[in-house]
Amino acid sequence: MKSERLNKYLASCGVCSRRDADRLIDQGRVSVNGETAVMGMLVSDNDQILVNGKPVREKNKKVVFAYHKPVGVVCTEKDRFADKKITDMVKFPVRVTYAGRLDKDSEGLILLTNDGDLIRAMMSGSAGHEKEYIVKVNREITDDFLDKMRNGVLLQELNVTTRPCKAERLGKFTFRIVLTQGVNRQIRRMTKELGYRVQAITRVRVVNIRLANLKPGQYRRISGNELHMLYYLCGMECEDKD
Repeated sequence: MKSERLNKYLASCGVCSRRDADRLIDQGRVSVNGETAVMGMLVSDNDQILVNGKPVREKNKKVVFAYHKPVGVVCTEKDRFADKKITDMVKFPVRVTYAGRLDKDSEGLILLTNDGDLIRAMMSGSAGHEKEYIVKVNREITDDFLDKMRNGVLLQELNVTTRPCKAERLGKFTFRIVLTQGVNRQIRRMTKELGYRVQAITRVRVVNIRLANLKPGQYRRISGNELHMLYYLCGMECEDKD
């Protein structure tokens, strides 16, 4: 039976985040096989684990959902100033968190999962996983604008030059862009440096998962070959044998 650190196990069971698990352990509110738990201890499904005197159910099967985040929803779990938090909008049978953010004024695909290792693999900047967006701007798109977007833009505010990327015109004011890095509000910053202003952003793909026909607020569970390919492209083995 595979063992893992107690805080990770509690997070996998949907009890709380790893950070909150550490707090519960530090407060003496977690026991393992009748003994008060200590930080960093290893546990498995064979152990009897109680939180606040209540048994923890067996660790959840890893799940991944594709969710169409609407405009106005904030990618945060704890922010008392946010009117609409993503954790309030999606209610799944297991505790999941988001892999990669979309700002409040953008919409589109967010992947949600209870697999922390998958989240870290997807978010690794060095891995260069693709994220694809459809963007509408306030001015007519020129060849010069697209060339500069493709070659990398110096974001003076951050003193960062963006990686070369793919970009193509879809219409007079609309273009497609594929990024492989995660600079905060990257597309908005890039277009602003070139004298444009974003009017709408929709993320339509993350790695191999597509938004497809999901409407704002809808979600679907990722499974089968699509799920296996996601894990493969992230350099991981999928536990789902279906």
